[in-house]
Amino acid sequence: MRRISLTFKSFVKSSLLFLSLSFACSSVSYAQSAAEGVTLFKQKCTSCHALNQKVVGPALKGVNDRHKEEFLLKWIKNSQALVAAGNPEAVKLFNENNKVAMTPFPELTDDNIKSILAYIKEGDKPAAGAAGGVEGGQGAQAKDEVSDVMLGSIVVIILIALGVVLVLNRVIKSLEKVSLKKQGLLEEEEIVAAEPGVPAYKKLLKNKKFVFFVVLLLVIFLGSAGWMGMWNTGVHTGYQPEQPIKFSHQLHAGINKIDCQYCHSGAYKSKNASIPSLNVCMNCHNYVTASDKYNGQTSPEIMKIYKALDYNPDTKKYGDNPKPVEWVRIHNLPDFAYFNHSQHVKVAGVACQKCHGPVQTMQEIYQYSPLTMKWCINCHRETEVKYKGNAYYDNMIAAHDKIKKGEKVTAAVMGGTECGKCHY
Repeated sequence: MRRISLTFKSFVKSSLLFLSLSFACSSVSYAQSAAEGVTLFKQKCTSCHALNQKVVGPALKGVNDRHKEEFLLKWIKNSQALVAAGNPEAVKLFNENNKVAMTPFPELTDDNIKSILAYIKEGDKPAAGAAGGVEGGQGAQAKDEVSDVMLGSIVVIILIALGVVLVLNRVIKSLEKVSLKKQGLLEEEEIVAAEPGVPAYKKLLKNKKFVFFVVLLLVIFLGSAGWMGMWNTGVHTGYQPEQPIKFSHQLHAGINKIDCQYCHSGAYKSKNASIPSLNVCMNCHNYVTASDKYNGQTSPEIMKIYKALDYNPDTKKYGDNPKPVEWVRIHNLPDFAYFNHSQHVKVAGVACQKCHGPVQTMQEIYQYSPLTMKWCINCHRETEVKYKGNAYYDNMIAAHDKIKKGEKVTAAVMGGTECGKCHY
């Protein structure tokens, strides 16, 4: 009898534990895919689509219900191939959108597309605002959390599992005591614990299996929360504050193809890329007012530039009361980390998109990369150094040749007079 009860108890506990862990893992997996989908959606989709409103293409909310996943995987990779093949659903969708061809994305894997669809299904979550220039503002946050429904479901599963374990444990205990009493093997301590006068909480505290189960849950929960909290400290991927002027990189860098360094002129010659002064904006917006979109009136965002410069567009004159635009900084490294834009842009020839993402498709700029030490180190490990024809490395090679010949080499030859060596 005892062997049967122990086998049954072991089977039930294993099944419940497997069920709980499977559900938790699937929930976390879903959350991670939706979190990946946010980044991919911003990279690939925001130039033509939004969740709840029509842009170039239709609003994507509910697309998971309107079309099967198998169709969406093929459509997103190459919609025109489906149209050319005469797929009825593809042809209908193409005609409904005024025969505007959707950009193909053959580089996306099935898992990438499923992540995007998971994000579309889940939708945007309210961004948690925080005090300070780095944490403040509105927009997508890096720390995507498990939805309330998922979290509630996990809690319910755990409570049900706990209840079933307690009930089955009580039944098995009773059967064991009956068996032991008949054999005369029941210990005196167990008889006292089974008396009606003993409070229920004391019985639970003496139940080693229950205590172990509770302690294990606490260790897993607190350990996971602590680990994730420490791991994500200072990581702000997806940070997108609200700026005082809604400057569109998609319009300027994407549609109008203005070179990044026209505005961010410091990127190739100094540590900081620099934010352009409003005088740089006025090189174009003395004449470009976007009035065709506002019934002959100057764009409200361009008017903010005029107001900040105390500029009168009618008389073409500047006043005496200009005010700086208080931009909110997005990319911000810790004080102990040194980064030099000119080393990467001018010497290494790194494109702006390598770190800042596809800015030419961003309606509003956000932090694309995590900017963590691991992320930087991985890039340094993978990036090949192109030293041929590079003046910086030519100087280094010349210095090493002098060392080999035993000639005098000063610190200045090795870049020792560069300002950034001392002045961070």
